[in-house]
Amino acid sequence: MTFKLSICVCLLIAATFMYRETMWGDVNTSPTEGRVLANPAEVKWDNSKNGSESTTLREDSKTGSLELLARYPSGHVFPPHWHNANERIVLIEGRIAIEDSAEKHFIEPGGYAYLPARQVQKLTCVASTRCSFYVFWDGAPASHPATH
Repeated sequence: MTFKLSICVCLLIAATFMYRETMWGDVNTSPTEGRVLANPAEVKWDNSKNGSESTTLREDSKTGSLELLARYPSGHVFPPHWHNANERIVLIEGRIAIEDSAEKHFIEPGGYAYLPARQVQKLTCVASTRCSFYVFWDGAPASHPATH
């Protein structure tokens, strides 16, 4: 019984260190290092020609994953496209229509969308105001136009 208990304790210790590394990166790093806190009124927004703005929150050099805050004007259309990575969107302001080949869905402020990699998507800001959202890709977010 003592031998089994020793193995369980060893596995528990190993799992704790693996979990800590997954959550915080290098086990020699404090969990607060690399912390990102961003308020829309305080970040530096990069402006684009199409009237959109974005700010990069985090980029992982190992996986290519990327997190952004983005703002697009009312009526902005993301033409049909797909990404190499899974995409997650949390809408902060406005209303977004998300279309695939079969259906159109809407997300409202506070709403969430998970868009699988390689799935064709068309997004439109259908609000009378701009659309602001948080977006995360779990790998390099290369965008590819959809071909019909």
